[in-house]
Amino acid sequence: MNSLQNKVAVITGANSGIGLATAKLFLAQGAKVVLSGRRAEALQEVAKELQGEFITVTADVANAADNKKLIDQTVNKYGKIDILFLNAGVAPPTPLSDVTEDHYNYIFDINVKGPILAVKEALPHINDGGTIIFTNSIVTQRGFENLGIYSASKGALRAYQRVLTAEVKSRGIRVNSIAPGPIDTPIYSKMGLPEEVVEEMGKGFAQQVPLGRFGTSEEIANTALFLASDKASFINGIELEVDGGLSQI
Repeated sequence: MNSLQNKVAVITGANSGIGLATAKLFLAQGAKVVLSGRRAEALQEVAKELQGEFITVTADVANAADNKKLIDQTVNKYGKIDILFLNAGVAPPTPLSDVTEDHYNYIFDINVKGPILAVKEALPHINDGGTIIFTNSIVTQRGFENLGIYSASKGALRAYQRVLTAEVKSRGIRVNSIAPGPIDTPIYSKMGLPEEVVEEMGKGFAQQVPLGRFGTSEEIANTALFLASDKASFINGIELEVDGGLSQI
């Protein structure tokens, strides 16, 4: 069953990890997908393995002009948007005593400003009854060392989502977010830490999860598919934890 047949979906951070897994799943379910990412070469590579109707758009969500370009190219190609999945994000760890203005701006520009500007550009083109999904995080519920600015950015995004839910209610647009726990994605390798440190950190995270393992990008993609589909037609304004129970203990 193609639950997203002929729906137009825009996915940011789609050149790897959760975004790419979701793009593949949405395509398999009949959607027309716009994949966005900062690295043109990475998008070109993933395009070779995709099947279905899609386009790629090189765009940095931290850049206002790039958010406009992403939505303009989507509308020029497909004329409408049904699903906006704002997934792009970064999580470089830094002790609070070492936080700099550049570190703060880097995280907030991508994790907060980017989604907000993307929504602003997309709203006039989202069909009534459409859906907006954010990738958030369980870090807003627990205090993980060295992730203070990342946690603050995700807390800000969650607050924004609540207001957005209220402001688009007259158009029947549903707004939800997914809060993953530790997921096996390339984000960990991009933290700028030595490989052995990342590996040990990963083991520590996995031991804290009641299910005893990392989640997969595909498990988050399945959650995004559910929230984007008619099966979630009365689910609105929530944050859904997909974390193996980590946030509940």
